[in-house]
Amino acid sequence: MTWIIGLGNPGAEYAQTRHNVGYMVVDAFAQRLSLPFQTMTKQRAEVARNEAVCLIKPLTFMNNSGVAIRAVMQFFDKQLLDSQDGQTLDSVYIVHDDLDIELGQWKSQLGHGPKAHNGLISIYEQLGTEQFWHVRFGIDGSHRQTDQGRIPGKAYVLQRFATDERAVLDTTISDILNTLETKC
Repeated sequence: MTWIIGLGNPGAEYAQTRHNVGYMVVDAFAQRLSLPFQTMTKQRAEVARNEAVCLIKPLTFMNNSGVAIRAVMQFFDKQLLDSQDGQTLDSVYIVHDDLDIELGQWKSQLGHGPKAHNGLISIYEQLGTEQFWHVRFGIDGSHRQTDQGRIPGKAYVLQRFATDERAVLDTTISDILNTLETKC
């Protein structure tokens, strides 16, 4: 089974924000595969799956994403996380925003994420490893400078994409989906 997890925050107020690009990718993938999401209340996640892929959107908010991810993984595959800490989870792809990468660019790296990302820190703690695929979606933090000063990263990631950024966003999502589809 291939696990594709999109990081984001639940709720309409966060739906189209930079921090929710992981959700956007997973939503688009579910639509492409015609897989409906179901809420797993106890695991605090939305899940869409078939025999080849499990798509997950944690509902725990970004900074506690690891709690929901671990709960869903253990529900569907009790032995997946039973090995020693530090194991390589090469069938796990976590899609998340990255301030250090330009919008329209993305990287997929095994065991390598951005310098600081609270959602990933939660996942590292809960899964006991950083050795999974980090699908790093660029949201271009270089544009945080305004006439009033630099927008803090925490505020910038909660902004919605500008209208002129939507075409780039949609193209990048499609590119990521084309790559992820080959992993299933």
